[in-house]
Amino acid sequence: MNGFGPDTTTDEVLAGIDLRGRTAVVTGATSGLGTETARALAASGAAVILAARDGTAAAAVADRIRGEIPDAELHAVAVDLADVRTVRAAARRIDEIGRPLDLLLNNAGVMYTPFGRTADGFELQFGTNHLGHFLLTTLLLPHLQDGARRSGTPARVVTVSSDAHRAHAVDLGDPNFVERPYDKFVAYAQSKAANVLMTVELQHRYADSGIQAFAVHPGVCATGLSRYMSRDDFAEMKRMSAGKPGLLANLKSIPAAAATSVWAATSADLDGAGGAYLADCGIGRASAHAADPVTAAALWELSERLTAR
Repeated sequence: MNGFGPDTTTDEVLAGIDLRGRTAVVTGATSGLGTETARALAASGAAVILAARDGTAAAAVADRIRGEIPDAELHAVAVDLADVRTVRAAARRIDEIGRPLDLLLNNAGVMYTPFGRTADGFELQFGTNHLGHFLLTTLLLPHLQDGARRSGTPARVVTVSSDAHRAHAVDLGDPNFVERPYDKFVAYAQSKAANVLMTVELQHRYADSGIQAFAVHPGVCATGLSRYMSRDDFAEMKRMSAGKPGLLANLKSIPAAAATSVWAATSADLDGAGGAYLADCGIGRASAHAADPVTAAALWELSERLTAR
């Protein structure tokens, strides 16, 4: 046992870990868990590529991190996960940086948004939380495989999901709410289930070529992710979490909420545990609908078709 738990912070996870010579990509790096993840990895010596919708804001965060860690190697890359064209452009920009990749942390996301569609017509939460990260991940696989070959250890892909995935499975027949009425809670839950399913299939397809994949539940934390939520939405969240007393009252700090992602990216305790669902710096268990290998394969094939544009 590592002694870690729900209150463990990123710096505690990384104590004694030297990431010099390693390169990480962190999406959603301009606020909340993404900024803390990037800072913590840089503090342990990793070169970090901060990927975010606003490239100027990403550069400003990089400057702030350099203020704390003067010798940090940081790069800012603009990527709008709700636009396939910019995801492809971001992958090209990362290619130009010219570094094999050791870590990809798919951290960005939106939650409980009003109905909307991405630039490519996907439902906004499914398109951003799953399809954008799916495309970025698949485009960066050659660089991750290069990183694994160079270091002699598997590269890791860490995707931030949520225990909200338990509420609803992915509707493979209508993931973009074309036929069914839109429900923001259903849409968010299915996007988070898709994050877990992608992890399962990524591990299945690419473990033999040096990739380890993990899905992470960060815990409940006050970040900008809740910016779309109304008072009624918070009441509905409270109702849905009724089986977990105190869940919404005991919020994690940002360093504690980001800790499981950092642990997933770096801990030797997870060698050989690829495909796992993690929470509170430990191995958990995803719902059956999000861990089913047949569904995972079907979602992967659907995602390939949807993003091939």
